[in-house]
Amino acid sequence: MESKYIAVNGIRLHYIEEGSGDLVVLLHGFPEFWYGWRRQIPVLGRHYRVIAPDMRGYNLSDKPEGIGQYKMDVLVQDIAELIQKLGNGHAILVGHDWGAAVAWAVAATHPDMIIKLGIINVPHPLEMRRALRGFNLRQWARSYYMFLFQLPRLPEWFMARDLARTFTNVFKRFSPRGVVPTDEEIQEYVKAYSHAGALTGPIHYYRAALHYPDALDVSAVLPMPVLMIWGEQDKALGKELTYNTKQYCADLETVYDPTSGHFITADNPELVNAALLRFFAPNAEK
Repeated sequence: MESKYIAVNGIRLHYIEEGSGDLVVLLHGFPEFWYGWRRQIPVLGRHYRVIAPDMRGYNLSDKPEGIGQYKMDVLVQDIAELIQKLGNGHAILVGHDWGAAVAWAVAATHPDMIIKLGIINVPHPLEMRRALRGFNLRQWARSYYMFLFQLPRLPEWFMARDLARTFTNVFKRFSPRGVVPTDEEIQEYVKAYSHAGALTGPIHYYRAALHYPDALDVSAVLPMPVLMIWGEQDKALGKELTYNTKQYCADLETVYDPTSGHFITADNPELVNAALLRFFAPNAEK
């Protein structure tokens, strides 16, 4: 794996690259960084040119100040320019958690760029918006942390008190299989979040989502093939949020795993890797 940097949208993004061939871009979520794809990069990299960036605000990428710097339209422009520069305007795009939210939006606003779209454990943005605005009380309870993150400075202070404990607890709580990072892996997260301002950027994603809920129109029906992979034991997002996904996709396949949770890329990497490779293949059968 090679560590590289690229200038996009007025900032510098760090990314990891492995392999050659058609471009596959992997977008991580919270509280991960490129390292969250460590179980996928070597496998996918045997067949494709895999790019896994640290999203804006994360790890070694730039951390611009201000909630407005993390609006969805800004995040989308980051990835669109990355694909334009590294993939000549075309890529297979895969996202998990916040990375999946951004991937949905990139595909909706730049459909000509996205060959195929992989979504892991995040509903279509309009379904998430409907759940929150429609007072889906069960989802409100699951999303309690989104509202806590609206508080200024306090979430950063609370998480930073003991980073190792914070990340151990997060991954342990959300893994029904009990797949918890090793001490060595936890130290990679501690290192990434020890940079100045390292927590504020990621938490600003949540703040911007509520400050600017209509920053981007994502209502277009997606023309490219879409694969949704979903761990049914997700404690953050309910499976019911996936039921209406077909209305946003002309060509949708959904793979459910009843044994995995939100971090299915860690809970069941074999399933994720196999499903992605099959989906990426030309003329893949469903």
